[in-house]
Amino acid sequence: MSDTLARAREIITGYSGRPLRIMEVCGTHTHEIFRLGLRRLLPPEIDLISGPGCPVCVTEVGFIDEACCLALEHGCVITTFGDLIRVPGTEMSLAGARAKGAEVKPVYSPLDAVAFAKENPDRQVVFLAVGFETTTPSACLAAKEAKAAGLTNFSLLAANKTMPNAYKALVGSADAFLYPGHVNAITGNAVCRALCEEHGVSGVVAGFTAPELLTALAVTVKLLQEGKPFFRNCYPRVVREEGNPSAQALVAEVMEPCDCEWRGLGMIPMSGMKLRAEYAAYDARIKFALPPMTGRANPACRCGEVLQGKCKPSDCKVYGKLCTPLHPVGACMVSDEGACSAYYQYT
Repeated sequence: MSDTLARAREIITGYSGRPLRIMEVCGTHTHEIFRLGLRRLLPPEIDLISGPGCPVCVTEVGFIDEACCLALEHGCVITTFGDLIRVPGTEMSLAGARAKGAEVKPVYSPLDAVAFAKENPDRQVVFLAVGFETTTPSACLAAKEAKAAGLTNFSLLAANKTMPNAYKALVGSADAFLYPGHVNAITGNAVCRALCEEHGVSGVVAGFTAPELLTALAVTVKLLQEGKPFFRNCYPRVVREEGNPSAQALVAEVMEPCDCEWRGLGMIPMSGMKLRAEYAAYDARIKFALPPMTGRANPACRCGEVLQGKCKPSDCKVYGKLCTPLHPVGACMVSDEGACSAYYQYT
């Protein structure tokens, strides 16, 4: 171990001050911190809590209901990333819809869905676009490709979200955020700096390897002891100050901000993304005249509170009993980035 990492470990293990709550905004951080055994280094005074950084987990129940409606009532082929298939809706998941005869096709990227639509011109193909700033550009690229190809049988059901206003909604939930490095790689650091300067929100951009996470945690603990709001980029090998201007321009061309419902956080103004009017022909809600669908989550599930850092997965009465990875009650147990999935797998 290098002297730098040894010092980082010493800062973390030697801490004995006031209780600290550090929120891992990113679901991948939650899983990696567990997998790497970093939680075992933490003294009792440091509490790592999970946040809303799992795109599948924060996708509202009504979105699953919309997808099932498109599949069962409109006969659409639903193309999606695999972890959405088992997320419960109000009455059923997409797996349940498939059992009723719907065609649900896992894909690796939105462009795979566009390719499938080109190969099957007699089928209406809908791609379920979920995710944060990291994956939204690929959904935009798919819409742009479909428009350029003149496809009339492809559309997006979009639930893309952006993090800035979610951070504001979580002010007071933790002493500091571990910001998701892959999001900042797209957005840059301006938003996080503004949160620090204008709202007193502290945070550190973290990478995903053991040294990067150890360093980010140590920097967070060290700076919290100084008692002043701070922001640091501890992932400089990937995150540039300006982010990725090409990805930003692509998203701005195809999509625009809108109010958006988040599981657990409710309606957050201007925290979602929808297709611009020029791409309305590729908006599944418009194309198939979908009615508003609010959706109802299982009342026994506490995913919403987990996503706000208000409770740990183990505090939920159904966790590990009625709710397991094989039989999930809530979205946080389904996704590979979900906090409940991480706790179940590693504790």
